[in-house]
Amino acid sequence: MNEVPLFSVENKSVFITGASRGIGKALAIGFAKAGAKVICASSKAGGTAQTLAEIESFGGQAFAVHADLANTEEVETMLGAILAEHKTIDVLINNGGTISRFPAAEYPLHEFKKVIDVNVNSAFLISQILGKKMIEQGHGKIINIASMLSYSGGLTVPAYTASKHAIAGLTKALANEWAKLNVQVNAIAPGYFATDNTQALRDNPERNQSIKNRIPAGKWGEAEQLVGAAIFLASPSSQYVNGHILAVDGGWLAS
Repeated sequence: MNEVPLFSVENKSVFITGASRGIGKALAIGFAKAGAKVICASSKAGGTAQTLAEIESFGGQAFAVHADLANTEEVETMLGAILAEHKTIDVLINNGGTISRFPAAEYPLHEFKKVIDVNVNSAFLISQILGKKMIEQGHGKIINIASMLSYSGGLTVPAYTASKHAIAGLTKALANEWAKLNVQVNAIAPGYFATDNTQALRDNPERNQSIKNRIPAGKWGEAEQLVGAAIFLASPSSQYVNGHILAVDGGWLAS
């Protein structure tokens, strides 16, 4: 009998939001290199062109879709197109997100609502629609991208912090209902990674150094260092892992 390798994602259909840059782009390329068929979503048409070009350069399989994650109708239209085109969706990675920085006393309500719409509401809607498909097909993996701010409060990012606490809770809530249906729902909590979202912190010499001093690894993470954790949670190796938030943080939480 031929057994599927424990860490194989070969020929799996993997849908990744926020795949135009940063963590999403790194995950898309990593999964494509591992033999998966990757559906790359961005907020605008053509947003993942560079991601697709890199994947196609080594013979990987990738497809592009787009939707403003704050717009429910656009998200539903995008998912309808995906389900019409692809027979199964094996893995969903809810990575798309946004961040706004203001002191809490001055935080604009419209900015707060936008962050929640993009980071939380879209993740629930996408999980609900694709989760139904996974339940019908009898298997599936959902990986939400959480944050160190799923554990702490941060500074000048109350909306982002609220959204990432919500993602941690949503991960557990969905896992509670869907584990028995062979749909594993888990999350990855990246530590401090060098991405667009952390540019403001890295540009501040004092904050940059204080963060590096706290990280036992002594440096910011690179997006490619999240690929292994994601492949683990997307593969048969994690078949009995449910509702877990996997920190990939250079030791931040241990310090």
